[in-house]
This record gives sequence, C-alpha cells and structure tokens, in this order.
Amino acid sequence: MNYEIFIPITLFLCITYAIKAVVDARTRAKVIASNGSEELVRTMVQAEALQRRHASLRWGILLLAMALGFVLIEAFGWREVTPGVIGVLLGVTGLGNLLSYVAARKLG
Repeated sequence: MNYEIFIPITLFLCITYAIKAVVDARTRAKVIASNGSEELVRTMVQAEALQRRHASLRWGILLLAMALGFVLIEAFGWREVTPGVIGVLLGVTGLGNLLSYVAARKLG
C-alpha cells in the first residue's frame, strides 16, 4: 500500500487546525481588548468549556461504538470487506452519534 498519500492529507489537517486555533485565540483577544463586560467573557469561557466536554463525550461514545462494531466483525469471522461489514460499521457509527446526542441532551 502506498502510504505517501497520507503525508499531504495530514499536513492539510494540521494547517487547518492551526488556522482555527489562531482565529479562535484572536477573536477571544479582540473581545477582551474591546473592554467586553466581565459577564460576556465569563459566558464565553463557560460555553467553550461546555463545548469541550460535549466533544469529549461525543468522541468517547463514538469510538466505543466503533470498537463494538469491530468486535462484532471479529466475532462473526468476517475477513472480506463486503457491504454487510461496511453496513455494520456505519450502523454502529450512527448509533454512537445518536447515543452521544441523547447523553448531551440529558447533560445540557
């Protein structure tokens, strides 16, 4: 398999994340520098903390569901990539997203 194709993809993802981090930090600095009220800054910090918790929850549940899908594939002894195997992976991914939505609604 040709792994060289992953180098530009990874580079693109890293650059995108770096740009997002810089833009977010600059936006926060502009709000603070413009003498934003203490309430506004506190609300922004709380919203970011909640967003990080929800993102961690979502990825945790999604990765757990994907692991369950791979366990099912291994348990049934499927060795070939077939539409059924892909369907199992897509199904557990969807189930993981739905479970994370339900968990976020209960926490929110």
